Amino acid sequence: MGEAQTAGATAFDYVVVGAGSAGAALAARLGEAADRTVCVIEAGGHDSHPFIHIPSFVGAAIGRAETNWRFATVPQAGMAGREIPVPRGKVLGGSGSINGMVYFRGHPTDYDDWSDAGCTGWSYAEVLPYFTRTEHNENYPASVFHGADGPINVKLVENPNRLNYAFMDALASLQFPACPDFNGPNPEGYGRRQGLLRNGQRESTAKNMLRPALARGNIHLQTDARVARVVVQDGRATGVELTDGRVIHARHEVVLAAGAVQTPQILQLSGIGPAAHLQAMGLEVVHDLPGVGANYHDHVASPLHMETADSTSYGLSWKALPRDILHFFQYLATRRGPLAGNVFESVAFLRTDPSLTRPDVQFVFQPARRLTTKIPFPIGHGYAISPVALYPKSRGTVRLASPDPEAAPVIDPNLLGEAEDILPLIRALKIARAAFASPAFAQYHGTEVAPGPATQSDAEWDRYIRETGYTVHHPVGTCRMGSDAGAVVDPQLRLHGIAGLRVADASVMPSVIGGNTNAPSVMIGERAADFILGKPQLPAAVLPPESVARYKPGTAPNLHSQPQIQPA
Repeated sequence: MGEAQTAGATAFDYVVVGAGSAGAALAARLGEAADRTVCVIEAGGHDSHPFIHIPSFVGAAIGRAETNWRFATVPQAGMAGREIPVPRGKVLGGSGSINGMVYFRGHPTDYDDWSDAGCTGWSYAEVLPYFTRTEHNENYPASVFHGADGPINVKLVENPNRLNYAFMDALASLQFPACPDFNGPNPEGYGRRQGLLRNGQRESTAKNMLRPALARGNIHLQTDARVARVVVQDGRATGVELTDGRVIHARHEVVLAAGAVQTPQILQLSGIGPAAHLQAMGLEVVHDLPGVGANYHDHVASPLHMETADSTSYGLSWKALPRDILHFFQYLATRRGPLAGNVFESVAFLRTDPSLTRPDVQFVFQPARRLTTKIPFPIGHGYAISPVALYPKSRGTVRLASPDPEAAPVIDPNLLGEAEDILPLIRALKIARAAFASPAFAQYHGTEVAPGPATQSDAEWDRYIRETGYTVHHPVGTCRMGSDAGAVVDPQLRLHGIAGLRVADASVMPSVIGGNTNAPSVMIGERAADFILGKPQLPAAVLPPESVARYKPGTAPNLHSQPQIQPA
Protein backbone atom coordinates (compact mmCIF):
# COMPACT_ATOMS: atom_id res chain seq x y z
CA MET A 1 0.00 0.00 0.00
CA GLY A 2 1.48 3.30 -0.74
CA GLU A 3 2.83 4.89 -3.82
CA ALA A 4 0.29 6.51 -6.08
CA GLN A 5 1.18 7.83 -9.53
CA THR A 6 2.19 11.14 -7.95
CA ALA A 7 5.05 9.47 -6.05
CA GLY A 8 7.76 11.56 -7.69
CA ALA A 9 6.04 14.88 -7.11
CA THR A 10 7.07 17.34 -4.42
CA ALA A 11 4.06 19.68 -4.75
CA PHE A 12 0.44 18.83 -4.02
CA ASP A 13 -2.75 20.76 -3.53
CA TYR A 14 -3.01 19.56 0.07
CA VAL A 15 -0.48 18.14 2.51
CA VAL A 16 -1.94 16.16 5.42
CA VAL A 17 0.43 15.41 8.29
CA GLY A 18 -0.61 12.23 10.11
CA ALA A 19 -2.51 9.21 8.81
CA GLY A 20 -4.31 8.40 12.04
CA SER A 21 -8.06 8.14 12.55
CA ALA A 22 -8.73 11.78 11.61
CA GLY A 23 -5.98 12.21 9.04
CA ALA A 24 -6.79 9.07 7.05
CA ALA A 25 -10.49 9.99 6.89
CA LEU A 26 -9.64 13.57 5.91
CA ALA A 27 -7.24 12.56 3.15
CA ALA A 28 -9.66 10.01 1.73
CA ARG A 29 -12.42 12.63 1.53
CA LEU A 30 -10.11 15.24 0.00
CA GLY A 31 -9.17 12.68 -2.64
CA GLU A 32 -12.80 12.47 -3.73
CA ALA A 33 -12.15 15.74 -5.57
CA ALA A 34 -10.68 14.22 -8.73
CA ASP A 35 -8.99 17.46 -9.78
CA ARG A 36 -7.04 17.82 -6.50
CA THR A 37 -3.89 16.06 -5.29
CA VAL A 38 -3.11 15.08 -1.72
CA CYS A 39 0.08 14.02 0.05
CA VAL A 40 -0.38 12.15 3.33
CA ILE A 41 2.71 11.99 5.51
CA GLU A 42 2.88 9.32 8.24
CA ALA A 43 5.85 9.02 10.61
CA GLY A 44 5.20 5.33 11.23
CA GLY A 45 5.23 2.34 8.92
CA HIS A 46 2.47 0.28 7.34
CA ASP A 47 -0.26 -1.36 9.40
CA SER A 48 0.66 -4.90 8.36
CA HIS A 49 1.50 -6.58 11.68
CA PRO A 50 -1.06 -9.25 12.69
CA PHE A 51 -1.23 -7.90 16.25
CA ILE A 52 -2.94 -4.82 14.80
CA HIS A 53 -5.67 -6.75 13.03
CA ILE A 54 -6.63 -9.49 15.52
CA PRO A 55 -8.98 -7.63 17.88
CA SER A 56 -8.22 -9.58 21.06
CA PHE A 57 -4.50 -8.88 20.60
CA VAL A 58 -5.03 -5.23 21.52
CA GLY A 59 -2.64 -5.53 24.47
CA ALA A 60 0.06 -6.87 22.18
CA ALA A 61 -0.56 -4.14 19.59
CA ILE A 62 -0.19 -1.35 22.10
CA GLY A 63 2.89 -3.01 23.58
CA ARG A 64 4.97 -2.94 20.40
CA ALA A 65 7.66 -0.26 20.31
CA GLU A 66 7.53 -0.37 16.52
CA THR A 67 3.92 0.86 16.48
CA ASN A 68 3.78 2.98 19.65
CA TRP A 69 5.68 6.21 20.32
CA ARG A 70 5.71 5.20 24.01
CA PHE A 71 5.57 8.72 25.33
CA ALA A 72 5.24 9.35 29.05
CA THR A 73 4.33 12.32 31.18
CA VAL A 74 6.72 14.14 33.46
CA PRO A 75 6.30 13.07 37.11
CA GLN A 76 2.76 13.95 38.17
CA ALA A 77 2.33 15.46 41.61
CA GLY A 78 -1.33 14.44 41.63
CA MET A 79 -0.41 10.83 40.81
CA ALA A 80 2.09 10.21 43.61
CA GLY A 81 4.99 11.57 41.56
CA ARG A 82 4.70 8.86 38.92
CA GLU A 83 5.39 9.15 35.19
CA ILE A 84 2.22 8.01 33.40
CA PRO A 85 2.46 6.25 30.00
CA VAL A 86 1.01 8.11 27.02
CA PRO A 87 0.78 5.58 24.18
CA ARG A 88 0.34 7.07 20.71
CA GLY A 89 0.16 5.14 17.47
CA LYS A 90 3.32 5.20 15.38
CA VAL A 91 1.87 3.41 12.38
CA LEU A 92 -0.53 3.88 9.52
CA GLY A 93 -3.89 4.34 11.21
CA GLY A 94 -2.28 6.07 14.18
CA SER A 95 -3.76 5.31 17.57
CA GLY A 96 -6.72 3.79 15.71
CA SER A 97 -4.39 0.87 14.87
CA ILE A 98 -3.49 0.10 18.49
CA ASN A 99 -6.51 1.23 20.54
CA GLY A 100 -9.38 -0.75 22.05
CA MET A 101 -11.61 -0.35 18.96
CA VAL A 102 -14.44 1.20 20.97
CA TYR A 103 -17.11 3.06 19.04
CA PHE A 104 -18.66 5.79 21.17
CA ARG A 105 -19.47 9.39 20.28
CA GLY A 106 -19.89 10.95 23.70
CA HIS A 107 -22.91 12.54 25.32
CA PRO A 108 -25.03 14.80 23.09
CA THR A 109 -24.60 17.74 25.47
CA ASP A 110 -20.82 17.57 25.05
CA TYR A 111 -21.14 19.11 21.59
CA ASP A 112 -23.76 21.62 22.67
CA ASP A 113 -21.19 22.72 25.27
CA TRP A 114 -18.67 23.26 22.46
CA SER A 115 -21.16 25.35 20.52
CA ASP A 116 -22.11 27.38 23.57
CA ALA A 117 -18.43 28.07 24.25
CA GLY A 118 -17.92 29.72 20.86
CA CYS A 119 -17.46 26.76 18.48
CA THR A 120 -20.24 27.87 16.16
CA GLY A 121 -21.59 25.02 14.04
CA TRP A 122 -20.46 22.22 16.36
CA SER A 123 -23.67 21.47 18.26
CA TYR A 124 -24.85 17.88 18.55
CA ALA A 125 -27.48 18.26 15.82
CA GLU A 126 -24.83 19.72 13.50
CA VAL A 127 -22.11 17.11 14.06
CA LEU A 128 -24.38 14.05 14.16
CA PRO A 129 -24.71 13.75 10.34
CA TYR A 130 -20.91 13.49 10.12
CA PHE A 131 -20.91 10.56 12.51
CA THR A 132 -23.60 8.74 10.57
CA ARG A 133 -21.96 9.49 7.19
CA THR A 134 -18.95 7.39 8.19
CA GLU A 135 -20.89 4.59 9.87
CA HIS A 136 -22.06 1.22 8.62
CA ASN A 137 -23.87 -0.21 11.62
CA GLU A 138 -24.56 -3.94 11.68
CA ASN A 139 -26.93 -3.87 14.66
CA TYR A 140 -29.05 -0.74 14.46
CA PRO A 141 -31.11 0.26 11.39
CA ALA A 142 -30.48 3.48 9.55
CA SER A 143 -31.97 6.46 11.36
CA VAL A 144 -31.09 9.98 12.42
CA PHE A 145 -28.73 8.34 14.95
CA HIS A 146 -27.16 5.64 12.76
CA GLY A 147 -25.74 5.22 9.29
CA ALA A 148 -25.96 2.14 7.09
CA ASP A 149 -23.89 3.12 4.05
CA GLY A 150 -20.66 4.48 5.51
CA PRO A 151 -17.19 2.98 5.00
CA ILE A 152 -16.52 2.11 8.67
CA ASN A 153 -18.16 -0.95 10.17
CA VAL A 154 -19.60 -0.79 13.67
CA LYS A 155 -21.00 -3.78 15.52
CA LEU A 156 -21.66 -5.32 18.90
CA VAL A 157 -19.03 -7.80 20.00
CA GLU A 158 -20.56 -11.22 19.37
CA ASN A 159 -21.00 -13.85 22.11
CA PRO A 160 -19.54 -11.83 24.99
CA ASN A 161 -18.09 -13.62 27.98
CA ARG A 162 -20.92 -14.42 30.41
CA LEU A 163 -19.25 -12.36 33.13
CA ASN A 164 -20.56 -9.35 31.20
CA TYR A 165 -24.10 -10.35 32.09
CA ALA A 166 -23.14 -10.59 35.76
CA PHE A 167 -21.77 -7.04 35.46
CA MET A 168 -25.02 -5.78 33.97
CA ASP A 169 -27.18 -7.70 36.46
CA ALA A 170 -25.13 -6.28 39.31
CA LEU A 171 -25.71 -2.70 38.18
CA ALA A 172 -29.41 -3.42 37.69
CA SER A 173 -29.57 -4.63 41.29
CA LEU A 174 -28.14 -1.26 42.34
CA GLN A 175 -30.98 0.46 40.48
CA PHE A 176 -28.98 1.80 37.58
CA PRO A 177 -30.79 1.84 34.20
CA ALA A 178 -30.09 -0.24 31.13
CA CYS A 179 -28.97 1.55 27.96
CA PRO A 180 -30.17 -0.02 24.68
CA ASP A 181 -27.90 2.09 22.46
CA PHE A 182 -24.87 4.04 23.66
CA ASN A 183 -24.83 6.03 20.42
CA GLY A 184 -28.50 6.87 20.60
CA PRO A 185 -30.18 9.86 22.20
CA ASN A 186 -29.46 8.96 25.82
CA PRO A 187 -26.11 7.20 26.44
CA GLU A 188 -26.66 6.46 30.10
CA GLY A 189 -26.77 3.16 31.97
CA TYR A 190 -25.25 -0.26 31.36
CA GLY A 191 -25.20 -2.46 28.29
CA ARG A 192 -23.17 -4.10 25.57
CA ARG A 193 -20.83 -1.81 23.70
CA GLN A 194 -20.12 -1.51 20.01
CA GLY A 195 -16.72 -1.78 18.44
CA LEU A 196 -14.88 -0.97 15.22
CA LEU A 197 -14.85 -4.52 13.91
CA ARG A 198 -15.49 -6.31 10.62
CA ASN A 199 -15.28 -10.01 9.89
CA GLY A 200 -13.22 -10.69 12.98
CA GLN A 201 -10.67 -7.94 12.35
CA ARG A 202 -9.95 -4.38 13.48
CA GLU A 203 -11.62 -1.62 11.51
CA SER A 204 -9.77 1.66 10.91
CA THR A 205 -10.05 4.68 8.65
CA ALA A 206 -6.62 3.83 7.24
CA LYS A 207 -7.82 0.39 6.21
CA ASN A 208 -11.33 1.16 4.98
CA MET A 209 -11.14 4.78 3.85
CA LEU A 210 -7.57 5.68 2.91
CA ARG A 211 -6.55 2.37 1.33
CA PRO A 212 -9.45 2.32 -1.19
CA ALA A 213 -8.93 6.04 -1.89
CA LEU A 214 -5.32 5.45 -2.96
CA ALA A 215 -6.61 3.56 -5.99
CA ARG A 216 -7.91 6.84 -7.47
CA GLY A 217 -4.33 7.92 -8.15
CA ASN A 218 -4.52 11.46 -6.79
CA ILE A 219 -3.37 10.62 -3.24
CA HIS A 220 0.27 9.96 -2.41
CA LEU A 221 1.03 8.21 0.87
CA GLN A 222 4.48 8.71 2.37
CA THR A 223 5.19 6.43 5.34
CA ASP A 224 8.25 6.41 7.61
CA ALA A 225 8.55 10.17 7.10
CA ARG A 226 8.78 12.58 10.00
CA VAL A 227 7.86 16.25 9.72
CA ALA A 228 10.38 18.67 11.21
CA ARG A 229 8.38 21.85 10.70
CA VAL A 230 5.72 23.64 8.73
CA VAL A 231 7.23 26.01 6.18
CA VAL A 232 5.71 29.50 6.52
CA GLN A 233 6.38 32.27 4.01
CA ASP A 234 4.89 35.75 4.35
CA GLY A 235 2.35 34.56 6.87
CA ARG A 236 1.19 31.56 4.86
CA ALA A 237 1.93 27.84 5.22
CA THR A 238 3.45 26.67 1.96
CA GLY A 239 4.48 23.13 2.82
CA VAL A 240 6.38 21.01 5.31
CA GLU A 241 10.02 20.12 5.77
CA LEU A 242 10.88 16.53 6.67
CA THR A 243 13.66 15.55 9.04
CA ASP A 244 15.69 14.29 6.06
CA GLY A 245 15.62 17.81 4.60
CA ARG A 246 13.06 17.24 1.86
CA VAL A 247 10.33 19.84 1.45
CA ILE A 248 6.81 18.85 0.39
CA HIS A 249 4.99 21.87 -1.01
CA ALA A 250 1.28 22.61 -0.59
CA ARG A 251 -0.41 24.71 -3.26
CA HIS A 252 -3.51 25.31 -1.14
CA GLU A 253 -3.28 24.10 2.46
CA VAL A 254 -1.29 22.19 5.06
CA VAL A 255 -3.42 20.24 7.52
CA LEU A 256 -1.94 18.92 10.76
CA ALA A 257 -3.61 15.74 11.98
CA ALA A 258 -0.80 14.33 14.12
CA GLY A 259 -2.81 14.21 17.35
CA ALA A 260 -2.99 16.10 20.61
CA VAL A 261 0.68 15.45 21.45
CA GLN A 262 2.48 15.84 18.14
CA THR A 263 0.41 18.49 16.39
CA PRO A 264 1.38 21.12 19.00
CA GLN A 265 4.93 19.78 18.95
CA ILE A 266 5.16 20.33 15.18
CA LEU A 267 3.66 23.80 15.49
CA GLN A 268 6.16 24.78 18.16
CA LEU A 269 9.05 23.38 16.12
CA SER A 270 7.75 25.63 13.33
CA GLY A 271 7.99 28.73 15.53
CA ILE A 272 4.24 28.84 16.14
CA GLY A 273 3.29 28.88 19.81
CA PRO A 274 4.00 30.71 23.07
CA ALA A 275 6.81 33.13 22.25
CA ALA A 276 8.70 32.86 25.55
CA HIS A 277 8.92 29.07 25.27
CA LEU A 278 10.01 29.20 21.64
CA GLN A 279 12.72 31.71 22.48
CA ALA A 280 13.89 29.54 25.38
CA MET A 281 14.28 26.70 22.87
CA GLY A 282 16.37 28.94 20.60
CA LEU A 283 13.68 29.02 17.91
CA GLU A 284 12.66 31.97 15.81
CA VAL A 285 9.15 33.12 16.69
CA VAL A 286 7.14 32.94 13.49
CA HIS A 287 3.80 33.55 15.21
CA ASP A 288 3.16 34.08 18.92
CA LEU A 289 0.14 31.87 19.68
CA PRO A 290 0.03 31.12 23.42
CA GLY A 291 -2.71 28.48 23.19
CA VAL A 292 -0.55 26.02 21.25
CA GLY A 293 0.22 23.15 23.61
CA ALA A 294 -2.01 24.48 26.39
CA ASN A 295 -5.34 23.00 27.60
CA TYR A 296 -3.99 19.41 27.55
CA HIS A 297 -6.30 17.03 29.40
CA ASP A 298 -7.14 13.35 29.51
CA HIS A 299 -9.40 10.86 31.27
CA VAL A 300 -8.06 9.34 34.49
CA ALA A 301 -9.10 5.84 35.57
CA SER A 302 -8.51 3.65 38.58
CA PRO A 303 -9.35 -0.07 38.68
CA LEU A 304 -10.92 -2.44 41.17
CA HIS A 305 -9.49 -5.91 40.51
CA MET A 306 -10.89 -9.31 41.47
CA GLU A 307 -9.20 -12.70 41.14
CA THR A 308 -10.91 -16.08 41.12
CA ALA A 309 -10.18 -19.77 40.82
CA ASP A 310 -13.18 -20.01 38.49
CA SER A 311 -12.06 -20.08 34.85
CA THR A 312 -15.03 -18.32 33.28
CA SER A 313 -12.99 -15.21 32.53
CA TYR A 314 -10.60 -14.81 29.64
CA GLY A 315 -7.10 -15.84 30.63
CA LEU A 316 -4.36 -18.40 30.22
CA SER A 317 -4.36 -21.33 32.63
CA TRP A 318 -4.07 -25.11 32.60
CA LYS A 319 -7.76 -25.35 33.45
CA ALA A 320 -8.72 -23.19 30.48
CA LEU A 321 -6.13 -24.58 28.05
CA PRO A 322 -8.49 -26.88 26.06
CA ARG A 323 -10.96 -24.00 25.68
CA ASP A 324 -8.24 -21.55 24.63
CA ILE A 325 -6.88 -23.95 22.01
CA LEU A 326 -10.40 -24.40 20.64
CA HIS A 327 -10.87 -20.64 20.45
CA PHE A 328 -7.55 -20.25 18.62
CA PHE A 329 -8.51 -22.72 15.91
CA GLN A 330 -12.03 -21.30 15.78
CA TYR A 331 -10.58 -17.92 14.92
CA LEU A 332 -8.21 -19.33 12.31
CA ALA A 333 -11.03 -21.20 10.61
CA THR A 334 -13.93 -18.76 10.91
CA ARG A 335 -12.66 -15.37 12.20
CA ARG A 336 -15.17 -15.78 15.03
CA GLY A 337 -15.06 -16.47 18.75
CA PRO A 338 -13.38 -14.56 21.60
CA LEU A 339 -10.30 -13.68 19.53
CA ALA A 340 -12.59 -11.74 17.17
CA GLY A 341 -13.63 -9.40 19.99
CA ASN A 342 -11.86 -6.57 21.77
CA VAL A 343 -12.24 -7.99 25.35
CA PHE A 344 -14.15 -4.87 26.47
CA GLU A 345 -17.61 -6.13 25.61
CA SER A 346 -19.84 -4.22 28.04
CA VAL A 347 -19.76 -0.82 29.64
CA ALA A 348 -21.74 1.58 31.77
CA PHE A 349 -22.05 5.36 31.84
CA LEU A 350 -23.29 6.31 35.28
CA ARG A 351 -24.01 9.29 37.49
CA THR A 352 -22.25 8.87 40.79
CA ASP A 353 -24.24 11.84 42.08
CA PRO A 354 -27.99 11.85 41.31
CA SER A 355 -28.03 15.65 41.04
CA LEU A 356 -25.89 15.58 37.88
CA THR A 357 -27.47 16.08 34.46
CA ARG A 358 -25.31 13.49 32.66
CA PRO A 359 -23.01 10.59 33.56
CA ASP A 360 -19.74 11.58 35.18
CA VAL A 361 -18.02 8.17 35.01
CA GLN A 362 -17.57 5.36 32.54
CA PHE A 363 -17.38 1.86 34.02
CA VAL A 364 -15.10 -0.23 31.80
CA PHE A 365 -15.71 -3.88 32.60
CA GLN A 366 -12.88 -6.34 31.94
CA PRO A 367 -13.81 -10.04 32.05
CA ALA A 368 -10.18 -10.94 32.65
CA ARG A 369 -7.55 -10.79 35.35
CA ARG A 370 -5.19 -7.82 35.43
CA LEU A 371 -1.89 -8.16 33.61
CA THR A 372 0.81 -9.18 36.06
CA THR A 373 3.65 -9.99 33.67
CA LYS A 374 5.15 -8.48 30.53
CA ILE A 375 3.13 -10.97 28.51
CA PRO A 376 0.24 -8.93 26.97
CA PHE A 377 -2.32 -11.58 27.96
CA PRO A 378 -3.73 -12.29 31.43
CA ILE A 379 -2.29 -15.27 33.29
CA GLY A 380 -4.97 -16.80 35.48
CA HIS A 381 -8.51 -15.58 35.99
CA GLY A 382 -10.45 -12.67 37.37
CA TYR A 383 -12.39 -9.58 36.41
CA ALA A 384 -12.27 -5.84 36.98
CA ILE A 385 -14.13 -2.57 36.77
CA SER A 386 -12.11 0.48 35.83
CA PRO A 387 -14.08 3.66 36.51
CA VAL A 388 -13.07 6.55 34.24
CA ALA A 389 -13.71 10.15 35.33
CA LEU A 390 -15.26 11.78 32.27
CA TYR A 391 -15.03 15.54 32.83
CA PRO A 392 -11.70 16.55 34.38
CA LYS A 393 -11.09 20.14 35.36
CA SER A 394 -7.29 19.79 35.44
CA ARG A 395 -5.37 21.20 32.48
CA GLY A 396 -1.76 20.78 31.44
CA THR A 397 0.67 21.40 28.59
CA VAL A 398 2.74 19.92 25.80
CA ARG A 399 6.08 21.67 25.35
CA LEU A 400 9.31 21.05 23.47
CA ALA A 401 12.16 19.34 25.26
CA SER A 402 14.57 20.74 22.68
CA PRO A 403 14.52 22.16 19.14
CA ASP A 404 15.40 18.67 17.88
CA PRO A 405 12.31 17.26 16.09
CA GLU A 406 13.46 13.73 16.98
CA ALA A 407 13.20 14.46 20.72
CA ALA A 408 10.04 13.43 22.57
CA PRO A 409 7.97 16.38 23.76
CA VAL A 410 7.48 17.28 27.42
CA ILE A 411 3.98 16.17 28.41
CA ASP A 412 2.61 17.55 31.67
CA PRO A 413 -1.16 16.91 31.96
CA ASN A 414 -1.36 18.03 35.61
CA LEU A 415 -3.43 14.90 36.29
CA LEU A 416 -5.72 15.22 39.32
CA GLY A 417 -4.26 18.66 39.87
CA GLU A 418 -7.72 19.98 40.69
CA ALA A 419 -8.96 18.54 43.97
CA GLU A 420 -12.49 17.87 42.68
CA ASP A 421 -11.26 15.63 39.85
CA ILE A 422 -10.70 12.68 42.18
CA LEU A 423 -14.18 12.75 43.76
CA PRO A 424 -16.04 10.94 40.94
CA LEU A 425 -13.44 8.16 41.07
CA ILE A 426 -13.84 7.70 44.82
CA ARG A 427 -17.62 7.52 44.47
CA ALA A 428 -17.35 5.19 41.48
CA LEU A 429 -14.98 2.72 43.14
CA LYS A 430 -17.42 2.40 46.02
CA ILE A 431 -20.17 1.57 43.52
CA ALA A 432 -17.87 -0.93 41.78
CA ARG A 433 -17.20 -2.68 45.07
CA ALA A 434 -20.94 -2.84 45.75
CA ALA A 435 -21.50 -4.33 42.29
CA PHE A 436 -18.95 -7.08 42.87
CA ALA A 437 -20.54 -7.83 46.26
CA SER A 438 -23.98 -8.29 44.67
CA PRO A 439 -25.60 -11.72 44.16
CA ALA A 440 -24.84 -11.55 40.43
CA PHE A 441 -21.15 -12.26 41.11
CA ALA A 442 -21.57 -14.63 44.04
CA GLN A 443 -21.08 -17.81 42.00
CA TYR A 444 -17.61 -16.67 40.88
CA HIS A 445 -16.22 -16.32 44.43
CA GLY A 446 -13.97 -13.44 43.51
CA THR A 447 -11.38 -12.02 45.90
CA GLU A 448 -10.62 -8.31 45.78
CA VAL A 449 -6.88 -7.94 45.26
CA ALA A 450 -6.67 -4.24 44.42
CA PRO A 451 -7.06 -2.12 46.34
CA GLY A 452 -8.14 -4.83 48.80
CA PRO A 453 -10.85 -4.88 51.48
CA ALA A 454 -8.71 -2.86 53.91
CA THR A 455 -9.28 0.25 51.79
CA GLN A 456 -12.36 1.85 53.33
CA SER A 457 -11.96 5.54 54.11
CA ASP A 458 -12.00 8.29 51.51
CA ALA A 459 -8.39 9.10 52.40
CA GLU A 460 -7.41 5.49 51.65
CA TRP A 461 -9.30 5.55 48.34
CA ASP A 462 -7.61 8.85 47.49
CA ARG A 463 -4.15 7.40 48.13
CA TYR A 464 -4.93 4.24 46.15
CA ILE A 465 -6.13 6.19 43.10
CA ARG A 466 -3.09 8.48 43.08
CA GLU A 467 -0.67 5.55 43.50
CA THR A 468 -2.21 3.19 40.92
CA GLY A 469 -4.37 5.27 38.55
CA TYR A 470 -3.58 5.88 34.91
CA THR A 471 -5.11 7.58 31.89
CA VAL A 472 -7.17 5.81 29.25
CA HIS A 473 -5.28 7.51 26.42
CA HIS A 474 -7.75 10.21 25.35
CA PRO A 475 -5.53 13.32 25.22
CA VAL A 476 -7.23 16.36 23.70
CA GLY A 477 -7.35 20.12 23.63
CA THR A 478 -3.83 21.33 22.81
CA CYS A 479 -4.90 23.37 19.77
CA ARG A 480 -8.24 24.46 21.14
CA MET A 481 -10.98 25.49 18.76
CA GLY A 482 -12.93 28.65 19.53
CA SER A 483 -13.81 32.21 18.67
CA ASP A 484 -11.97 33.89 21.54
CA ALA A 485 -8.47 35.37 21.59
CA GLY A 486 -7.00 32.33 23.37
CA ALA A 487 -8.16 29.79 20.80
CA VAL A 488 -5.68 28.23 18.35
CA VAL A 489 -8.09 27.45 15.50
CA ASP A 490 -11.41 28.93 14.48
CA PRO A 491 -14.64 26.89 14.07
CA GLN A 492 -13.55 25.98 10.54
CA LEU A 493 -10.26 24.66 11.99
CA ARG A 494 -8.13 27.40 10.43
CA LEU A 495 -5.12 28.37 12.51
CA HIS A 496 -5.41 31.89 13.85
CA GLY A 497 -2.81 34.14 12.28
CA ILE A 498 -1.36 31.79 9.64
CA ALA A 499 -3.08 31.38 6.28
CA GLY A 500 -3.27 28.01 4.55
CA LEU A 501 -2.88 26.03 7.77
CA ARG A 502 -5.51 23.98 9.61
CA VAL A 503 -5.61 21.44 12.39
CA ALA A 504 -7.94 18.44 12.21
CA ASP A 505 -7.55 16.02 15.11
CA ALA A 506 -8.39 15.64 18.81
CA SER A 507 -6.20 18.62 19.68
CA VAL A 508 -8.95 21.00 18.51
CA MET A 509 -11.49 19.73 21.06
CA PRO A 510 -12.10 22.57 23.50
CA SER A 511 -13.08 20.04 26.16
CA VAL A 512 -12.94 16.27 26.18
CA ILE A 513 -16.14 14.44 25.37
CA GLY A 514 -17.60 12.12 27.99
CA GLY A 515 -16.12 8.93 26.59
CA ASN A 516 -13.79 7.46 23.98
CA THR A 517 -12.31 9.93 21.52
CA ASN A 518 -11.74 7.89 18.34
CA ALA A 519 -15.15 8.39 16.71
CA PRO A 520 -15.18 12.15 17.44
CA SER A 521 -11.70 12.43 15.89
CA VAL A 522 -12.98 10.82 12.69
CA MET A 523 -15.93 13.22 12.70
CA ILE A 524 -13.48 16.13 12.95
CA GLY A 525 -11.57 14.80 9.94
CA GLU A 526 -14.81 14.42 7.99
CA ARG A 527 -15.90 17.99 8.71
CA ALA A 528 -12.45 19.38 7.92
CA ALA A 529 -12.58 17.87 4.43
CA ASP A 530 -15.82 19.69 3.67
CA PHE A 531 -14.44 22.95 5.05
CA ILE A 532 -11.30 22.66 2.92
CA LEU A 533 -13.14 21.74 -0.29
CA GLY A 534 -15.67 24.51 0.26
CA LYS A 535 -18.59 22.14 0.39
CA PRO A 536 -21.74 23.12 2.25
CA GLN A 537 -21.98 21.43 5.61
CA LEU A 538 -24.39 18.53 5.87
CA PRO A 539 -27.82 19.65 7.09
CA ALA A 540 -28.22 19.52 10.85
CA ALA A 541 -30.03 16.46 12.14
CA VAL A 542 -33.69 16.85 12.96
CA LEU A 543 -33.86 15.22 16.36
CA PRO A 544 -37.03 13.58 17.65
CA PRO A 545 -38.62 15.87 20.27
CA GLU A 546 -38.46 13.17 22.93
CA SER A 547 -34.71 12.73 22.42
CA VAL A 548 -34.09 16.46 22.79
CA ALA A 549 -36.03 16.50 26.05
CA ARG A 550 -34.07 13.49 27.24
CA TYR A 551 -30.63 15.03 27.01
CA LYS A 552 -31.21 18.70 27.72
CA PRO A 553 -29.90 19.83 31.11
CA GLY A 554 -32.46 19.81 33.87
CA THR A 555 -34.38 16.82 32.54
CA ALA A 556 -32.51 14.07 34.38
CA PRO A 557 -34.65 11.14 35.52
CA ASN A 558 -35.09 10.62 39.22
CA LEU A 559 -32.09 8.66 40.42
CA HIS A 560 -32.69 8.89 44.14
CA SER A 561 -33.17 5.13 44.32
CA GLN A 562 -29.50 4.73 43.45
CA PRO A 563 -26.84 4.26 46.13
CA GLN A 564 -26.21 7.58 47.84
CA ILE A 565 -22.43 7.88 47.61
CA GLN A 566 -21.20 10.92 49.46
CA PRO A 567 -18.29 13.02 48.17
CA ALA A 568 -14.99 12.80 49.99
